[in-house]
Amino acid sequence: MSDKIFVPEGETPPSSQIGATLEALCSTIAARRDAGEESYTHRLLTGSLDAPLKKVAEEAVEVALAAKDVQSAVSQNDEAADAAIDHLRYEAADVVYHLLVVLERFGISIDEFAAELNSRMTSEERPCGAVRLKPEHIKRGK
Repeated sequence: MSDKIFVPEGETPPSSQIGATLEALCSTIAARRDAGEESYTHRLLTGSLDAPLKKVAEEAVEVALAAKDVQSAVSQNDEAADAAIDHLRYEAADVVYHLLVVLERFGISIDEFAAELNSRMTSEERPCGAVRLKPEHIKRGK
């Protein structure tokens, strides 16, 4: 485990940290559809489609810029590199959040998204028992 993370004392870690986190985040995003205008996520889900799409694009650019900052910081010192890596992680989380909002807006569940990712792996790479898309729903490109 990275020295930057921990599981709170007395809590049992889930079998998959990323799986549990993404499932919880997706549930929270879905619940925000009915939250009201005071909720940022609600506004992204129910307002102009351009708003969440612009955020996905904006945050993706910020990830790219943060990655370049990491590359530059590595040649400076450990403290600068560490701060740049922390910023990259932060921006990456923003991309994932906004992408999940767009998927929720169009009714694409986290399991369906997982099936898309799984369909791109070979049988050796894909987890045993992982969901897959039915062949008629596999679309590559437009």
